[in-house]
Amino acid sequence: MTRDRYSRFRKFHQAKWDEELIFELSVPGERGVLPPLAEPEIENEVGDGVSVLGNLKRKKAPALPEVNQMRVNRHYLRLSQETLGTDVTIDISQGTCTMKYSPKVQEHLVARDPNLICVHPLQDPNTMQGLLYIYYQVEKFLREISGLDYFSFQPGGGAHAVYSNASIIRAYHQSRGDTKRDEMITTMFSHPCDAATPNTAGFKVITLMPDENGFPPLDAFKAALSERTAGIMITNPEDTGIYNPRIKEYVDAAHAVGALCSYDQANANAFLGIARAKEAGFDMCHFNLHKTFSAPHGCMGPALGAQGVKKELKKFLPVPRVEFDGSRYYLDYNAPESIGKVKQFLGNSAIVVRTYMWIMQLGNEGLKEAAKISVLNNNYMMKKIKEIPGVVMYYDFGIGKNRLEQVRWSWEKLKEDTGFGTDDVNQRISDFGIQHYWTSHHPWIVPEPFTPEPCESYNKDDLDEWIGALQEISRECYEEPETIKGAPHSGPVHRVKHPAINEEQLIAVTWRQYKKRKNIE
Repeated sequence: MTRDRYSRFRKFHQAKWDEELIFELSVPGERGVLPPLAEPEIENEVGDGVSVLGNLKRKKAPALPEVNQMRVNRHYLRLSQETLGTDVTIDISQGTCTMKYSPKVQEHLVARDPNLICVHPLQDPNTMQGLLYIYYQVEKFLREISGLDYFSFQPGGGAHAVYSNASIIRAYHQSRGDTKRDEMITTMFSHPCDAATPNTAGFKVITLMPDENGFPPLDAFKAALSERTAGIMITNPEDTGIYNPRIKEYVDAAHAVGALCSYDQANANAFLGIARAKEAGFDMCHFNLHKTFSAPHGCMGPALGAQGVKKELKKFLPVPRVEFDGSRYYLDYNAPESIGKVKQFLGNSAIVVRTYMWIMQLGNEGLKEAAKISVLNNNYMMKKIKEIPGVVMYYDFGIGKNRLEQVRWSWEKLKEDTGFGTDDVNQRISDFGIQHYWTSHHPWIVPEPFTPEPCESYNKDDLDEWIGALQEISRECYEEPETIKGAPHSGPVHRVKHPAINEEQLIAVTWRQYKKRKNIE
């Protein structure tokens, strides 16, 4: 009988180079590129190009490494071999973040097209009509996907968009002369930014705990509402993968006391083209255009939280917004009640362009298919992971029900049986060539958690390989504890001690700081 090639796991060993820092490779006088001097006729016409800089010139040349081309190329290629990136591994386990495949046609066109990368945000809008057209079209797409009326593309990520929505909630109530509303309601398994950002904006945050269904009882939610409630900020499905089927009742109850409702759609990959913020009654929402709409994850490229509102709240959106007068696209700053700018210029325009390309490639039916496959993949994984020894569904909310795009699992039983927990699994899984293993946000509400989200990018072979690695690690925890204690074995670095990141004397993020730590002259 022929065994499925991915029925367990892939054997893997990563390259390890004892590679110097780029500054340590420096040789005085060595060059990688020798720029040509200006030709005499050009210098006669415009000068040497340096003298005109005046006081902008440095008094001393920057202390940059002096390295030839071949050594630079070798240095960075070696470092790349010590890095597991999304193009060489299965990137399933970044739950709540939707680490999906970013089509390369987008990356090449966006990264190399001078008509995009050479646009300056301060140039005349008449000279960047193509880019403004894309902004306008993506806003129309998101209006259709969400049902809301207007969007801003300024926020630099999901949490930034949530903060901007909290600022709009405050501005809305102040515009009505209502100054007593200083409370915001969220839920324990909404994304942590739904509590952190309104708190940063000055609100008192009330966090509600879930019942056996995975979301707060409606009675408890109503009890938390009052004349001081400014709004609710909630993720649905929550970070456990559970969708609140009565969400409109919660929204209606909040509206009944005069509060606004903000929908965190960082987990929107499960319902693109299927469910909308409008039908759930929300006043505002945000989408992560990075991740959900295929631009690379924020920590591997710029992020963008597209912030959407009902028409009644348009006047509070950040400025400028892209508008169309029937013949040309322009930047509209005429919004005296706006919360102001929340990011420079137009935000991260390359993310908007990638989003435009992805939506245009998929279309309406393609978006729905992406959501359906995401849910199908997750529920296939859920069935398989349930069978792994040591894994428990700590909060078995909605017993017998499926999850949507992710599940928050627990290795609590593994910890009790073997002494190994989720951090140990995290150390070992890189030995199987797997880049990401996401536990959960801190503090851990679920003990020894891990939160996989396969999204639509992966096929059954990929899922089986990832699950196979967990099966093998579980077996090793029970039968070969020394293997786990010494992990990782196949990677370029030793076991990481997480607390070290908080020890100032062990951190050096610049060459100058590194020399100081090492007492190098």
